[in-house]
Amino acid sequence: MTTERVEEKVRETLNAVALDRVRAPGDLVERVVRRRGRRRFSQAAGAAVAVAAISVGAVFGFGNGGADGPDRPVRPAASPATPPEGWEPWRSSSPGVGERGCLVDASALYCSGSEYDAAKVDANTGKRLWTVPVNREGDGIDHPFAVRDGVVYAYRNHTAQNAPDGDYAGGTDLMAVDAGTGDVLWKVEMPQDDRTAQAAMLIDGAVLANTPSVRTMSALDPLTGKEKWRHTWDKGTVCQRAVLGGVPYLACLPDVEKPDATEVLRLDPATGSATKIATLPGGQQVMGTTGNRLVLIAARGEGAGAGAGAGAGAGAGAGGKDLRLTTLSGSGERVTRPYRAAGATATSEVIGDRLISVSWQGKASVYSLTTGKTLWTRPVGVELPGQDTMQSLPSPVVSAGQGVVYFFSPTGDLSGLDLRTGEQVWRDHVDTGEARPGFGAPQLLLYGDVLVARNGSTIVSLLPRAGG
Repeated sequence: MTTERVEEKVRETLNAVALDRVRAPGDLVERVVRRRGRRRFSQAAGAAVAVAAISVGAVFGFGNGGADGPDRPVRPAASPATPPEGWEPWRSSSPGVGERGCLVDASALYCSGSEYDAAKVDANTGKRLWTVPVNREGDGIDHPFAVRDGVVYAYRNHTAQNAPDGDYAGGTDLMAVDAGTGDVLWKVEMPQDDRTAQAAMLIDGAVLANTPSVRTMSALDPLTGKEKWRHTWDKGTVCQRAVLGGVPYLACLPDVEKPDATEVLRLDPATGSATKIATLPGGQQVMGTTGNRLVLIAARGEGAGAGAGAGAGAGAGAGGKDLRLTTLSGSGERVTRPYRAAGATATSEVIGDRLISVSWQGKASVYSLTTGKTLWTRPVGVELPGQDTMQSLPSPVVSAGQGVVYFFSPTGDLSGLDLRTGEQVWRDHVDTGEARPGFGAPQLLLYGDVLVARNGSTIVSLLPRAGG
């Protein structure tokens, strides 16, 4: 799908679709697709999967399972939080380092900001260790997405000539950076400005990247960037991507309003040879992975699927809340269960065996992907931004040792709920200031038992004291 077609569909979506009495602000359409903002939109939404994400995300939610009663007294979590050796609480507000977002790996944060396409920060102290200056402009919503074998993988603007009207023509490079020194090892040009999790990911022995065309995934040598193999799909088809145990999978569907089916392919990580493992009904969207299974979701019945190229209203109206959730193994074994969404979702994340979501009504739900049951639904314990602002809540994080799921609001509220019962075991507030428009959304990260909350250029590292 071309950038122009994406813009047209997003205009249709934001101007015409009102789901659950939600409508975009009057000037959001042109702010999304304005000239320089076009690149930021492409980074945020990708090319073809963008509109489907709007349609499914707008109505997805799980609720009505477990008690909704008033907050219960705070009580200790499963085990006390323990900081990593050498860690002390810290706060950093260095402009230019982290506005675009961060990634935690070992004892380091790898971030991107308005001045640096990549920066390494000591997770114990907040001290900056090295930086890679931005190429041209440092705006956007991308950040380093993976670290392996001493190499950091991130994005930067591709060097390009100015457009005839004087504006920057845009473009994206995938780059590899030495994690020890900050030296750029290699760069590969991407065909568009998609910098989402779909654009590049690690597989066994390679980096799987959406290059050199919008309908191609290539396996790149992780040390040199040289292409090992490529897989290209047909025109008029869009393919989502996921990785199970180092093996890449594609969920491919027709780029139409109401796709009949989604084909799931397994690619050999060494050769790229494709094997179809399943055909699922309707327009499936990849939610994440759990163990050795993909997690996919689709609407039921007539509205199944606003597909990856569909206007967001299709399949997301009255019937769009009737959903199917499917877990699919690498060998094609599947379990599909019907759902009725409780309302629009502010955030949703697959973590281990749990699908954790928060509704705009302020309810957190934890659903077991093994049993097919909602384990509990409770007040999330943080202030949510207004739904009409089109913001989303930062993804939750889970401390398995503590047995706590943590939530963070852009207002600075923090909340910890017992993963087994949903009872609130901890709350706090941090002042992270206001995020800069056009940059990455606020984040909550986990470094051992330590929480790292980022909003704009401010990063706060703290140890939650359950029961305190």
